[in-house]
Amino acid sequence: RSRRRGAHRARASNHEMTSAVTCNAFYRAPASNATPCARLRSPSRSVDKTCRRHLFRSTRARRGALAPSASVDDDLSVASSDDRLIVAITGATGFVGSKLVETLLERGAEVRVLTRDVNRARAKLSPQNLPKGDVAFVSPDKWRRGLLGATHVVNLAGEPISTRWDPKVKGEIMASRVKTTKAIVEHVNSITNDAKRPKVLVNASAIGYYGTSETDTYDEASGPGADYLSQVCQAWEQTASGVEDCRVVLLRLGIVLDRDGGALGKMVPTFQAFMGGPLGDGQQWFSWIHRDDAVGIIMESLTNVKLEGPVNCVAPTPVRMREMCESLGETLGKPSWLPVPDFALRAVLGEGSTLVLQGQRIQPKTALDVGYKFKYERIDQALKQILRR
Repeated sequence: RSRRRGAHRARASNHEMTSAVTCNAFYRAPASNATPCARLRSPSRSVDKTCRRHLFRSTRARRGALAPSASVDDDLSVASSDDRLIVAITGATGFVGSKLVETLLERGAEVRVLTRDVNRARAKLSPQNLPKGDVAFVSPDKWRRGLLGATHVVNLAGEPISTRWDPKVKGEIMASRVKTTKAIVEHVNSITNDAKRPKVLVNASAIGYYGTSETDTYDEASGPGADYLSQVCQAWEQTASGVEDCRVVLLRLGIVLDRDGGALGKMVPTFQAFMGGPLGDGQQWFSWIHRDDAVGIIMESLTNVKLEGPVNCVAPTPVRMREMCESLGETLGKPSWLPVPDFALRAVLGEGSTLVLQGQRIQPKTALDVGYKFKYERIDQALKQILRR
């Protein structure tokens, strides 16, 4: 009978540990008095009630524990006696977002990933691929709790736009940006305790705000264009600006470059197959930025109070598409000789071909004015770092 009681207790203990493993969050192992859930990195399993009680309670020992009487909402807000960033992020699994998560963890921040699919996000942001640190994954029904106690919010969510556009796709492009942003704004505005409200919202937008031109140069003071992408960006930014008592940075992203994704990730294989060349006539402007600098400007936006409103996230030296392709071919040691004609791109992408056949020359005036130092100002410099590392 004694052995049976011992076996029963062992099974109960195993169940408790299993409950901890199935939590919707994983953390770097903190102080020894942390909850069991905080000590484990979880696989993709469902969440049970035992684990929900521990969600987000773990932090570094110097930050203190939650009061036993904390409410459900308070479970996600942690008292902090220092200036540590607590950043809630949407779009964290994307090309820019994943690099931002890595950078934040390297600098000791706590990261809360607001995601539509916890299992998918956890798989893409696996502990093996990230620096050690505090990361939690939050499903849509708990986004308000994920925002409660966060110091900053970065909203990068949105459906890809480099595809063939039809009325359905265009609706998804607009809705994925506006609806997500509206949800974040409403959640933040509903937090009545000022001490637990995020103080900064960095909201993605795009240089498509300005429309396209082969002759004009745009900075943050320039007005919007009249095409579809400009309308998307305007609605996106207007929704973000509805957040109350919060510094808002509208991050107008250019074409982000790095090897493992984005535009360059699609162009490199073509050049390596000796089939590379400019898109269209090659005269369209290509306003680019290295992914390290895109993340660098986001990091600057989180802490620099001088950054508010629109911020062009581009390098200070835009180039023509032909120059970009020639530099890419030279860096790879491959020719840039086979242009892709306009009609072929329009046949494949339809209206979406405007993304690559038309461009705009953008200057990052605001970033330069506040003293941001670009790591990569020239396209050849950026391509050499990306492709020869």
